[in-house]
Amino acid sequence: MSISASILPEFDQEMANLRKTLERIPDAKFDYKPHPRSNTMSWMANHLANLPSWTVFTMAQDSFDVMPSGDQPYREPTGNNTAEVLAILDKNIASGRKALESASDQQFMQTWQLLKGGQPIFSMPRIAVVRSMILNHMIHHRAQLTVYLRMNDIPVPALYGPSADEGSF
Repeated sequence: MSISASILPEFDQEMANLRKTLERIPDAKFDYKPHPRSNTMSWMANHLANLPSWTVFTMAQDSFDVMPSGDQPYREPTGNNTAEVLAILDKNIASGRKALESASDQQFMQTWQLLKGGQPIFSMPRIAVVRSMILNHMIHHRAQLTVYLRMNDIPVPALYGPSADEGSF
């Protein structure tokens, strides 16, 4: 089995769970944040919607510079409401999935770098980037978002089994 074939079911499951979570955000709660040092629900939703696009950067280029010298820093597209965030997410899921589908095992094993001003932040095989810096990173922030939902009495979706809000076994 190819690396692509082995990771696509995980990608699909995590993206479905991500969409299910983002759908719950009421537009009126976009400015909510649980603590002064926390990000807003809007920031969290937009960051999550954009994480699948990093699969394209990772698979299509040998590196990505978030703050290239002499150029504008990377800026994530942002939605101003849940519908706009979901549109960004759906576009990014489709392009991210396509990038994974078309990648060879050799491509997954090649080193990829994240740069800031030309300086490496990290270097690792593309498969490790997809797993840790995209999927695990997304799961981390999605979990934070479920706490934001809980703190606002918004039902938390069942993700890996039932939630307290969506039944039991």
